[in-house]
Amino acid sequence: MIAKVQTIGIAKRYGGTTALEPTELSVQAGEFLTLLGPSGSGKTTMLQMISGLIEPTEGRMEIDGRDVTDVAPGKRDIGLVFQSYALFPHMTVWDNVAYGLRMRRMARRELRVAVDAALTMVRMNEYARRYPRELSGGQQQRVALARCFAYRPSVILLDEPLGALDKKLREHMQGEIRRLHLELGATFIYVTHDQDEALTLSDRICLMNQARVEQIGTPADLYDRPATRFVAGFIGHSNLLDGTFEAEADTGTAAPSAALRLAAGGRAPLPHDACAATTGTRGCLLVRPETIRLVDPDAGFSAGVISDIVFFGSDTRVQLTMSDGSLFNVRCARTEKPRIGERVGLLWDPQRTTLLDA
Repeated sequence: MIAKVQTIGIAKRYGGTTALEPTELSVQAGEFLTLLGPSGSGKTTMLQMISGLIEPTEGRMEIDGRDVTDVAPGKRDIGLVFQSYALFPHMTVWDNVAYGLRMRRMARRELRVAVDAALTMVRMNEYARRYPRELSGGQQQRVALARCFAYRPSVILLDEPLGALDKKLREHMQGEIRRLHLELGATFIYVTHDQDEALTLSDRICLMNQARVEQIGTPADLYDRPATRFVAGFIGHSNLLDGTFEAEADTGTAAPSAALRLAAGGRAPLPHDACAATTGTRGCLLVRPETIRLVDPDAGFSAGVISDIVFFGSDTRVQLTMSDGSLFNVRCARTEKPRIGERVGLLWDPQRTTLLDA
């Protein structure tokens, strides 16, 4: 099946600085793909090359199997939504949405239908005659989305469109964008540095770091099966436990079991699907905070002293200081009553952990 958007070895350099290493990326029709990563990871550079706003140094870009590397942005059937709403202050909401269609010389009757439909989609009909200064930030963002959706592009690029909104409104708009994606059926490529936003919205996530792709997969793939320490640390809350491999002595009653002798103290069994490693070599175990139970100090795989407790409403976040000075995080049910200064053991299901390279 031909990909909707495909990059083939696309890269960007500015003199001696590499903004994006040669990258292969394939996005299917109707997919919601998020480019996620810290500042400087290359995600916005990738988006701008897909849009045609900047030219790649090497490689090529295809849309629907057609090479568009040298095609102007306005001829790529792509819509763009930016963090800055870029609304014309002297135009009404209706005229802002109509502007792009007028530039495309759409017939007046079709234009009216398209603008009204776009405003209905983002639930802004009743504000059609207002000016941007009379709208809230969330309402202005809806207008920016309507302006993009009005001409029904098959690919929509969104560059941190919710970055200027407060937390409550941001969460609300995430739901709206997800709804609009399902309603439109278009291919969405979304840039953000917010991991929660990426997990909420995406069909797949392309996690980037230092101008290259670290891992591409579903939100569950990146959360449950991170490929690298960077992915494990960037997606969700995590505990990364370093240690050395050792095998339990073979007693003849069962196959020897591999474990990690932890630098933080204790011995952690490895998941069944972990690759065998030579005793004495180093490894790292990812343990998510929500998978851990607090037990008696001698009953866990490791132990630590509770150094901080933070109430989060739905749960309680407990931070422990381990014997090597490292910090360990646990999510507890509100029914549990941990105390600062208490020494506790840490127990978890080994099958819900992930073994990573040291």
